[in-house]
Amino acid sequence: MKRYVPGVSQANGSAESDLPDGLFLGRVERVQYSRQGQKPYYLLLFKVLEPKSLTGKRLSARLYCTPKMLWKLNWFLRDFGYDTELLERDEIDEKHLIGLSGVVKTMRTVIDGTCVLSLDGFAPSRQWQELLRGFGDHGRGAGAGS
Repeated sequence: MKRYVPGVSQANGSAESDLPDGLFLGRVERVQYSRQGQKPYYLLLFKVLEPKSLTGKRLSARLYCTPKMLWKLNWFLRDFGYDTELLERDEIDEKHLIGLSGVVKTMRTVIDGTCVLSLDGFAPSRQWQELLRGFGDHGRGAGAGS
């Protein structure tokens, strides 16, 4: 069966490929728990709120839940304002993640020949303006953290 799909010949990548590496103020739109072999992870979809020139774009990345990577998951949860009572009980409720916002630093890395977007750092949303002043319009090459 053949299908006509307008625009497929001009498509050159996902919307994520349009985003430069750097700092973004984002809001969690979707969360999905999954695993790759023995590596559990959350697939997070963020909607970019700032910088204004990229508002509305989306980025997705994995946040691994292996024992070695729990520190990064905890960092994300704390900086994005996750419920502290749930966190203290080691409970992650995906419904409570939707709508949380904060600063995320992204960086593309190559793993086994595949380019992936990695979450390199986080900060509370209240630090957005401070980080932006310190690192320029898109935060290229800047570190984000709390």
